[in-house]
Order: sequence, then C-alpha cells, then structure tokens
Amino acid sequence: MSRAVAGRRARAARRQARAARRQARAARRQARAALSPQAVTALQAALAAEQAASYGYGVVGAHLNASSVQSRSADADWVAHQQARDSLTAMITTAGAAPVPAPVAYQLPVHVQTPAEARSLAVILEEKVAQAYLGLVALPEHSLRAIGTRELTASALRAAAWRHSTVAFPGLPGQGGKSAAGS
Repeated sequence: MSRAVAGRRARAARRQARAARRQARAARRQARAALSPQAVTALQAALAAEQAASYGYGVVGAHLNASSVQSRSADADWVAHQQARDSLTAMITTAGAAPVPAPVAYQLPVHVQTPAEARSLAVILEEKVAQAYLGLVALPEHSLRAIGTRELTASALRAAAWRHSTVAFPGLPGQGGKSAAGS
C-alpha cells in the first residue's frame, strides 16, 4: 500500500469521523425522545463490538512494523473505532440507559505473533463490527438505521482493505473467506 493510498485512507477516516459526530448529534437529539428496548440492545451490541475492536487494534498495531503503511492504517482504524465507541456511549447515555463497560481484556479469535496474523485479526475484528451494526440497520428509527448503514459500510471497507478483496454481503456470518471476486 503506497503512502498516497494511506493518505487517502487517513483523509477518508477524518471525513468519516466528522460525519459520525454529526450523525451522533442527530441521533442524540432523537434519543431524547426515547429509544425502544430493541434500539438500546442494538446500540449495546454495537458498543461491545467497537470496544472489542479498539482492544484488538492495539494488538494488530503491536505486530506491524511501526513505520509501515499498514501500521498507519491500523492506527487510523483504531481511532475510528474509538470515536464510534464514544458516539455509541453518548447515544446510550442520552437514551437514559447505562452503557455496558468494556471488559478488562478479551480472548482474541486468533493467536497473533506475525504481521500476517495481525492482518487476519484486523479482518476478523471488522467482520464482527459489521455484524453488530446489522442490528442497527434492522431498526425502525431512521437515524439509527443511517448510523448502522454508515458504520457497516466503513467496517466493510476497512475489512476489504486488510483482506485485499471484498465479500458479497458484509456483516453476514460465514462470509469471511469468500471474496466477491470469486475466490
């Protein structure tokens, strides 16, 4: 991945962060009108996935060369997940619910000792986040569906960048190894 590509990804991450903050403000305004129990449950699931991704990207970054483009991408992705986590926490709090705190540590889905294993972990983390946001996409509240759609798309794009291929239906279980290109 070239520096130009990394620069475009970083700029895109900043644009997504600004858009996420705008969407979060709009969602908080709507949340004041009260969210359904299903909406709070979906927000909590997305929050748990973002918390796990924030933790996991610490491991990903630790196993990549610090001066590499992939390390900078991991840093940008880590920041994106932290911002999403903070937005979800604010939405849940505004809705009058208590955000579930993150565990102290997580059992990672793969053992990571090499850069290749770190990239595999990044793909898995993004797939789990995409799955969690499907819960928001399924809600009747337009602003929450919009947030779910935006974050599902962002996660799918990050997974595709790490995987170097796409999947037909991001977020659906069992899609991880199959690319849309036919592999």
